[in-house]
Amino acid sequence: MANLSPQSKREIKETEGKGLAQVTFRVRCEQIGHGESVFLSQADNPVAVNRIPLFTTAKSYPWYTTRTPLSLAIPITKSSDMVIINEDLLYRYRYAIYRAGVFHRWENLSDGSDIEDFRHHGIIERQPIGALGVHQVPMRLFHAGELYTVNDVLGITVGPPDIDHIKVRQKFSSVSSLARKNSSNSAASLYGLNASRPASSSAMSDSGGSKKKVGFAPQPAPSHCYDSCTPMKQAVHLTSSDGLIVVSAFLPVHLTRSENGEWSADWDYEALLSMQTHLRVTRVGTVKWRGWHGNVGGGASSESGVPVDERHKVEAALRHFNCVPVWVPTNLFGEMYNGFCKGVLWPILHNVASVYSSPTGVNSGKPDAQKQIEPYDSDYAEYSMDDVAQGPIHGDGGREGELWAAFTAVNRYFTDVIIQCFNEGDLIWIHGFHLMILPSFLTRRISMAKIGIFFHTPFPSSEIFRTLWCREDLLRGMLNADQVGFHLFEYARHFLTCCRRLLGLNYGMFPDSSGGHNLAIDTNGRHVSVTSIHAGVEPPVLHQVLSHGSTIERVDSIRSQFQGKVIFAAIDRMESLKGIPLKLIALERFLQRCPEWAGKIVVVQVGISAFERGDDYTKTRKEVLSMVTNINDRWPKTVQFQECAESEMRLQQRMALLKAADVVMVTTIRDGLNLIPLEFTIAHLDALRERGRDGRKRGLCILSEFSSCTRVMRGALHVNPWKISEIATAFYQALTMSEDERMRRVSIASEFVTRVTTQRWALAVMLDLKGVQKNEDAGRYAGAGLGLGFRLLGMDSGFNSLDANSVARAYRNAKSRLILLDYGGTILANDNLDGLQRFQFVKKSRPPSVPKDRLMSTLKELCSDTRNSVFVVSGKERHSLTKTLCHLPNLGLAAEHGMFVSWPTGKVGGKRRWETLVPNQDQSWRSIAITIMEVYTSRTHGSYIEETEMKVLWQYRDADPEFGYLQSRELEDHLSNVLRGFAVDILHGGVEEGGYVEVRPKGVNKGVVSMHIIKNLEKIADRGRLEFALVIGDDHCDEPMLSVMRQIGRRASEARFGMKDGQPLAPLPATIAQVDVSSCDGYISTHLQCFTSTVGKKPSAAANYVNDVDDVHELLESLVKVTTRETVHSGFYSVVDLKSMADSSPRPALKPVLSMGELYSSQGGFDNQSQTRVSVNLHEFLGTIEQNDEEEEDIFF
Repeated sequence: MANLSPQSKREIKETEGKGLAQVTFRVRCEQIGHGESVFLSQADNPVAVNRIPLFTTAKSYPWYTTRTPLSLAIPITKSSDMVIINEDLLYRYRYAIYRAGVFHRWENLSDGSDIEDFRHHGIIERQPIGALGVHQVPMRLFHAGELYTVNDVLGITVGPPDIDHIKVRQKFSSVSSLARKNSSNSAASLYGLNASRPASSSAMSDSGGSKKKVGFAPQPAPSHCYDSCTPMKQAVHLTSSDGLIVVSAFLPVHLTRSENGEWSADWDYEALLSMQTHLRVTRVGTVKWRGWHGNVGGGASSESGVPVDERHKVEAALRHFNCVPVWVPTNLFGEMYNGFCKGVLWPILHNVASVYSSPTGVNSGKPDAQKQIEPYDSDYAEYSMDDVAQGPIHGDGGREGELWAAFTAVNRYFTDVIIQCFNEGDLIWIHGFHLMILPSFLTRRISMAKIGIFFHTPFPSSEIFRTLWCREDLLRGMLNADQVGFHLFEYARHFLTCCRRLLGLNYGMFPDSSGGHNLAIDTNGRHVSVTSIHAGVEPPVLHQVLSHGSTIERVDSIRSQFQGKVIFAAIDRMESLKGIPLKLIALERFLQRCPEWAGKIVVVQVGISAFERGDDYTKTRKEVLSMVTNINDRWPKTVQFQECAESEMRLQQRMALLKAADVVMVTTIRDGLNLIPLEFTIAHLDALRERGRDGRKRGLCILSEFSSCTRVMRGALHVNPWKISEIATAFYQALTMSEDERMRRVSIASEFVTRVTTQRWALAVMLDLKGVQKNEDAGRYAGAGLGLGFRLLGMDSGFNSLDANSVARAYRNAKSRLILLDYGGTILANDNLDGLQRFQFVKKSRPPSVPKDRLMSTLKELCSDTRNSVFVVSGKERHSLTKTLCHLPNLGLAAEHGMFVSWPTGKVGGKRRWETLVPNQDQSWRSIAITIMEVYTSRTHGSYIEETEMKVLWQYRDADPEFGYLQSRELEDHLSNVLRGFAVDILHGGVEEGGYVEVRPKGVNKGVVSMHIIKNLEKIADRGRLEFALVIGDDHCDEPMLSVMRQIGRRASEARFGMKDGQPLAPLPATIAQVDVSSCDGYISTHLQCFTSTVGKKPSAAANYVNDVDDVHELLESLVKVTTRETVHSGFYSVVDLKSMADSSPRPALKPVLSMGELYSSQGGFDNQSQTRVSVNLHEFLGTIEQNDEEEEDIFF
């Protein structure tokens, strides 16, 4: 301590016996002006000298942060080896505003008035403007030696601040060591009061390692690891500069129209998407006025929607809420919402396929349909004004086409509005199955945007989802997003299975940018992240509603109405999926078996009218009314049934009923997000405290195992609604459960509702979306497909269409050329597009396709050029290639992926000579492999064995995708063990590659044979080093050849450009498998121009692509034209020729065009002139230049 300053020594003396926590203070300042700065001051010691300045940058504004963490002293008192903790100690501070370096004022509420409602959901009681509030932090939240960040909003002192617990950076053994550190860094110290670390703090601390830290706005990005030996990883966090566009079918607001035509809006706090955040949020959706769902009302009915001439007033009212309405024609929206979404998608998503639905009822469109509706259904007339044929419409005379057209049209309306609101860097978060194909439309226009879609409904199994005629379009629409979210992994698993079975896509755990791994689907070179996070509720909002006077009065009224009875409450929509009849049947069985409880319980069943469900609603309602009557006739006043509109059972009315009830029941058959059990648990949290124990047996939930919240409400009684005895037993358990067990269940259920709030859920999903690896360069993504078949493809940078002019130019200037062409799918239409065709080819029951005469003529012309070496490299057998291509002179062939090579020869018609790439003497492995494959073939339907001269394949492309894949993995492992002693390779291709397990001799692929050809070009002709290479393939079997040739071309480019300027080239993309190609360096020129291309726009190791086989033919024909023109115009050179020759390697000297006098004198007259062609006049000479220049502009014409 001798080297410390007197001030540091004094601080150390004052803090002996204290621990120190490192705390960074961070405050959001929206209203601060130019020339003003922010200082931090202790409320109990507001001396100016003790104030700490806060700083900001252009990137972090409007957040101001202390430059270094401040040392907060935590006194530690021990007595008998026990730490004495005072839980009530607080650290008090506030912020001062300086102007031009001089104290101006303290913070006040006006500094944060614009965002107070966002932080506290608009329901916290306000302080008077100008009041001097003080920030308070409970000291029990800090622990000595740890690092924290305290996040505030300037002027907002109500409620505790957001505290981010970050992993400790450095352990200090004593106060002295930390004082030395602070002394050297000139960091200020703020000393507080005694506190201890809470038991839950260990769960808050970061674990380090590779797991992604989950933080929420406005908290900063916590550091994951500060150890010098561990590399720093980029944390994913949300800042105030992040923009978010939240898209839903309906905006989360309530609209009100006054008598004089003025419009006003207010938040719909019970809507999941009404939660507020510090992010820059824009909400997009249609407006719902007085419960309008897109129906066509008559006259001045509110169901006709907002009048067109008043839309500008609604937009002005919504502007303060950052809400942008989507104006959709009423008829069109009704077709989409009631017709397609509710009539088609809703049953399918809930695992209901209406194959045997009745043609009668309100959905049939018959004139007498409405006569079946009783007069009390006054609201039904308004709904039935919509001419949508609701309910099952499969095969309904083409009606599905009209509804599908409406569905796509509405999604386009949403697209236009989102594009107008989008700013570069914004996140787009889509909600609900109503907008399943919206990502397809968005990615066409803003491919660089990060798009997420979240489902609040279940997702069906593949066997149910495949009954939709539009299944592929819906799946591709979802897969054009970057993230797909569900409340449960069960729903996510069904989605993954659908993608696997219907689209043949693979999924798994893929690495992310933070060093961890995410569940994702691999599609077209992109990884679509799949998230499963269950939503929660906002306890502050619910507590505020519960404490409202009207809510308390309603609770007392309900309790007095059913005084002395145990109240079972249920709130369900009136449709068969909610399982109301099953609940009533179970109640009847319980009372039959336990008659002593008759008159002691009451079931309050609230039914929400579901007119949009058509026949299902009327049938369910009739059945429920009948059962309620029967039960009440036998046990009077046991069931209290009430049907009401959704607008009559809002949050306040619902919370009053749930608070008055003792047990809540959810017996749904299939359900998505259901927040009623969570709201019920919040309403009865006081039962866990002594003062809340009033003798009632309350707080229990009876939940169906088919409801999403069952997975998170672990303290509830879980039942199978189809098993009536289980529900009846649950009645008995709820009534006879011991107090200890009931309190334990309520406590367990409360863990989730208090820990996972709506904001925490939303921001966790947003962190995953922002963490998606997506390049901001729009050129890295390309679109393919028409209409709803559009797919977003992830491409390497610079992956463009092959420029035929560049190829032809390089081709013309080269002396030694190599052309490597795949066969099927490249120069010939692919025969393997269909599984049945493939099977027929293998069994030789269908003849293969053969090249047309035009292609054969093109290949013949290319081979006739002495500077060319042309090879067809195919996976087909030798006899197949020999049969179709043996009569072409000077054409090289490589069969079975290069196992057999036939060098170019001028002889045609006879047998070709073949040589093997690797020794293939021991063939004993074939019989062993076939025997093993036959076992798997017998137990895997749809699989078969394919034998060639060199290899053996087990094909399972026609088998069940998942079972076939499992069997293939087992077969692969089996073959690897048995054939370990043989020189063979065992290859496994997934479903997207055809689905096979292949055994072939070791070291055979198209990449190896391409290197073998380059090294042996001298056998063909002595043309010097290779100067031009064109390589074209179409599938995964060609990728090794494309990869090897691209790396060979890269080495030539590095040598060429390295000699010029020494600038390094951009790295090769990750799609290229690195291979050592240095052995080919002695056979290639540094001027080598290598062109690699794949057929079709898809992720590939090739540098370019061509669209189809016809483009390949056109390219080869253009090369033939170049050869022909060189022959015709031999001796003439255009201006472009001269320039290209000057830039290339040394060439033979140009033949000069001499004047006639020079020519005559040098050669003794015209009779003795050489064979060099000479322009006899100026017109012919200029005409030659013009003609060749035109050829240079477009080599095709």
